[in-house]
Amino acid sequence: MEFFKAKYKIPFMRHRKWAAVFSAIIIIGSLLSLAINGLNLGLDFTGGTTAEVSFAQPTSADEVRNKLVANGFEKAVVQAFSVTDYSIRVAPRSESQEQLRENIMKVFPGAKINNLEYIGPEVGKTLVTNGILAIVVSLLAIMIYIALRFEYRLALSGVLPLLHDPILILGIFSLFHLEFNLIVLAAVLTVIGYSLNETVVVFDRVRENFRKVRKGTPLEIMDLSINQVFSRTIMTASCTLIVVVVLCIFGGPTLRLFAIALIIGIVIGTYSAIYIAGSLAIAFGLDRSTMLPTKRLAEDELP
Repeated sequence: MEFFKAKYKIPFMRHRKWAAVFSAIIIIGSLLSLAINGLNLGLDFTGGTTAEVSFAQPTSADEVRNKLVANGFEKAVVQAFSVTDYSIRVAPRSESQEQLRENIMKVFPGAKINNLEYIGPEVGKTLVTNGILAIVVSLLAIMIYIALRFEYRLALSGVLPLLHDPILILGIFSLFHLEFNLIVLAAVLTVIGYSLNETVVVFDRVRENFRKVRKGTPLEIMDLSINQVFSRTIMTASCTLIVVVVLCIFGGPTLRLFAIALIIGIVIGTYSAIYIAGSLAIAFGLDRSTMLPTKRLAEDELP
């Protein structure tokens, strides 16, 4: 199924310099926001206290969370085990464990606290380190994969946009002081995979067109390849966005941040797969000799 019925020839590479300027602006802005505001780290990274609470009557996670926020537990995270049993995590507080237990009981009179456990910030630091390590290892593995499947110029062109997309997500979360937790980190890794998929599809078509179109320049081949997959790209992004927007609206507070990160990532990932990856491949010297075997290249040059 195609989004566009007629054949089209959009000169994407003609605007690559403006795309580079736009990307430079958003990256610099994101880095400045991160340097000035930092990230509003969630309890997954800062630590806190976890309480397992049982209620006499069925209730909902939203009701539990709203009562906690109204009574001074601003960053409370609520996870449902059943309609009466919930796990509550609150930010580190100066009060003792016994005082914290009493304050929670004041918020939920009649409820029973089955377990109260403190989680130190050292665990959060470990999670941050492991999260960064996961991103670095995944980028290295992706670079090796693309280099083996295509060649090193395309490997660099494919990996650099994968840094471009998460930086923007982090910058927006920093600018608007949105909470960054493990769920958002999972969304960032998801965006990396989504953007990579779009980039590999374009590069695969580039390699195929270098074999088919003997007289085309690298810019013409890149434009042709992007135009050929553009309908697929728009359909994929649109369908995914519909699901994620619905998740953002109706998914509740727990999934809303995950959905916001995905919305940003899908939009910027589609843009980077079209403009950034292709432009970088051209800038790194992509041409027919790098994409075709020597024997095939010699045959193409025959009159």
